[in-house]
Amino acid sequence: MATQFPDDFKCPISLEIMSDPVILPSGHTFDRVSIQRWLEAGHRTCPITKLPLPEHPCLIPNHALRSLISNYTLVDPSKSQPCPQPQTLVSALTSPSSPLETKLNLLTQLARLTKHDSALRRKLTEWGATPAVLRCVDSDDSNLQEKALSLLLNLSLDDDNKVGLVAEGAINRVVKVLRLGSPDCRAIAATSITSLAVVEVNKATIGAYPDAIQALVWLLISGKGREKKEAATALYAICSFAVNRRRAIDCGVVPILIGLLDSGLERAIEVLGVLVKCKEGREEMMKVNGCVKVLVQVLRNGSSRGIQYGLFTLNCLCNCCERLCFEAMNEGVLEICMGLIEEENEKTRRYTSSLVQTLRDNHAIG
Repeated sequence: MATQFPDDFKCPISLEIMSDPVILPSGHTFDRVSIQRWLEAGHRTCPITKLPLPEHPCLIPNHALRSLISNYTLVDPSKSQPCPQPQTLVSALTSPSSPLETKLNLLTQLARLTKHDSALRRKLTEWGATPAVLRCVDSDDSNLQEKALSLLLNLSLDDDNKVGLVAEGAINRVVKVLRLGSPDCRAIAATSITSLAVVEVNKATIGAYPDAIQALVWLLISGKGREKKEAATALYAICSFAVNRRRAIDCGVVPILIGLLDSGLERAIEVLGVLVKCKEGREEMMKVNGCVKVLVQVLRNGSSRGIQYGLFTLNCLCNCCERLCFEAMNEGVLEICMGLIEEENEKTRRYTSSLVQTLRDNHAIG
């Protein structure tokens, strides 16, 4: 069955369909298990570009691609209907005389076609589709806006398109949707931010754009489940760029994330794990009453990934504050660590050992 999936869905290392696609700093996507094996074998270059990687490269979840893979359905060629050539569809979309219903149909067809075809995604931008798509994103009609955002998201999945989409004004439109769009549109807009932020230069551009980070923080407060999750994912992606961490902190994101984490949004711990790397982030976390208690709850009940971020965040905080060490001890963190020290995951064991050593260095344990 895997051979019937688009090549973009296959890990470049294993050549199998990806179950947990993640993005290396080089911008290329791999299945998490495959790239972790590559890194654990001592490699410190990108398997595709052969360019050097940091000592501990950040693996950014490619939620947009993961969603496409999970929603992908095989189509029986015998039942498929002939459709116009993509270039014809683009020409009709860019025509000022195309009525609303026609545009909805065109966007639907183009979104379906580009979902599976990376070469076509590049072709569409070459054929001048981007301005027409962005005009539809600006529409007051929520259905048209949603269809246009879905196509924009597909186009952004191609690395060659990411910088060009931002240069043509995609961020302006997407940020406006984050504020004023329907719930579904806001969620897709946040996912688009995540996709565009794969390219390092785009992280800087998005962060510097007026209200972009503030709009994502606002969505954490006002959005529903999916919107909050996608907004947190977008913040995680853009805050790997150091300057954006301080911008997010200045927008008051830290107490909001801790509150969401306490309410069950585990994605929040990933963002906190990035923000804790800067002094301002640590200082804000230290001000939040109950922060340590919430982090310890993640260690008790979180997923494997959540536990890793919880250990890292708690270790960074305890390294800076003896008071938090004793708070962590009072919350039972040592007993939890004793259970995690035997974990199969090497990163979990390493983070656990680091936290225990930090507690010992700060005399929280003898």
